Amino acid sequence: MSETVLQPDPRRWKALVFIGLAQLMVVLDATIVNIALPSAQADLGFSDANRQWVITAYALAFGGLLLFGGRIADLWGRRRTFIVGLTGFALASALGGAAANTAMLLGARALQGVFGALLAPAALSLLAVMFTEAHERAKAFGIYGAIAGGGGAIGLILGGLLTEYLNWRWTFFVNIPFAAIAIAGAVLVIREPAQGRNRNKLDVPGVLLVTTGLVSLVYGFTRAESDGWTSGSTLGLFAAAAVLLVSFVLVERSVKAPLLPLRVITNRNRAGVYLSLGSAVIGMFGLFLFLTYYLQVVLRYTPVVTGLAFLPMVAGMITGSTQIGARLMTRVAPRLLMVPGFLTASLGMLILTQIKVDTSYPTLILPGLVLMGLGMGTAFMPAMSLATYGVEPRDAGVASAMVNTSQQVGGAIGTALLNTIAASAATAYAKSHLASAASPLFKVQTMVHSFSTAIWWSFGILVLAAAIAFVFINVGRPNTESQGAAQENDVPVLVH
Repeated sequence: MSETVLQPDPRRWKALVFIGLAQLMVVLDATIVNIALPSAQADLGFSDANRQWVITAYALAFGGLLLFGGRIADLWGRRRTFIVGLTGFALASALGGAAANTAMLLGARALQGVFGALLAPAALSLLAVMFTEAHERAKAFGIYGAIAGGGGAIGLILGGLLTEYLNWRWTFFVNIPFAAIAIAGAVLVIREPAQGRNRNKLDVPGVLLVTTGLVSLVYGFTRAESDGWTSGSTLGLFAAAAVLLVSFVLVERSVKAPLLPLRVITNRNRAGVYLSLGSAVIGMFGLFLFLTYYLQVVLRYTPVVTGLAFLPMVAGMITGSTQIGARLMTRVAPRLLMVPGFLTASLGMLILTQIKVDTSYPTLILPGLVLMGLGMGTAFMPAMSLATYGVEPRDAGVASAMVNTSQQVGGAIGTALLNTIAASAATAYAKSHLASAASPLFKVQTMVHSFSTAIWWSFGILVLAAAIAFVFINVGRPNTESQGAAQENDVPVLVH
């Protein structure tokens, strides 16, 4: 394959500021609404059954359309897709903030997901094609990894501040200035290398199959939470997802211009990144979900204090990503950062399994959060970089979309799976402690036991993420490999 040497863009570091801002907006939107939900529910009067849809509508649209968004970025141009995604996201946020009823709010959340699916892969693929030198790439992806990892926790903090001091509607309106600044930066600063454009036609059958398949999968996990894992609707959705996704793979093998070229995912190292990152996000979402409830309901923290309680985790992520991951990425193989990173995060999760009704924040929760942040920050940065490393420029958008897809699908699965585990644990605990049911503490003890059980599962899932990274990822130090060695024919996805 002929090699084209791209000159680095002189404005790439300025561009990183606006790309990072856009990524922060998308990532924090997955959690910023969580803390605002009780206030929004009281204001609009929607039922408990509809409450989950405020979260799920976003995840369904985002997770289902990400691969489509990634390929649109490759076909249409990453900069243009980035600007359209930002504009649509801002308009959807304005609609959500002005919502007069439940339908309007849910529609706005779904639209946010649609435009987020355009924006997120365009942002990451712009980064991949603008930063090509190994040391600069390490630094840029270190910053991006910190934003991607810490955005969810920042969303909890910002959601608490806005809900308590302004109004729940501001958890939507806050996206508008973010988007406006990022759009201005994209127009003035970002320039996309012309060589990376994919001129092939869009694979419409692939779009339909993967979108409906991923939506069925995510929706199946959501139904499992409410209807049970063995209900007809849940099993039917999982069966439909399996048929649709297998059909998608068969179509991609035969069409001339596939939506997801199988060379992107049959690379052993990228497959390891997608699987390990998706697994880690399952565990991390469990922590956000249950620790938020634990701090507010059991320890009686206000929304603002709950958000601030996550700050050490954010600080740990930034430190792990920029001071550990970015500094070591060009010196050691990615696996030697990702495996210890996931294991450090799992150690933090292990500490948090010990929560009790009267647990002290400084002695137990604080060290657990710091270790979680350090570990995830260290692992996220090389994972983000490796996910697009050695990809042909024409595939950068879809490879970036796969990173976001693994995170979004992992997050949706994690929420449903761990909620179901917690509910089962609560039921089992209540049955085995009937004699204590009259105690005023019983309800809180049951809740804490269910949270602790779910966090144990999150610990196991993070250990699994480390094992996947250890088995699959075998690429050496990025700066020790020739460009040719980084191309698509380097390593097959076969575990020997």
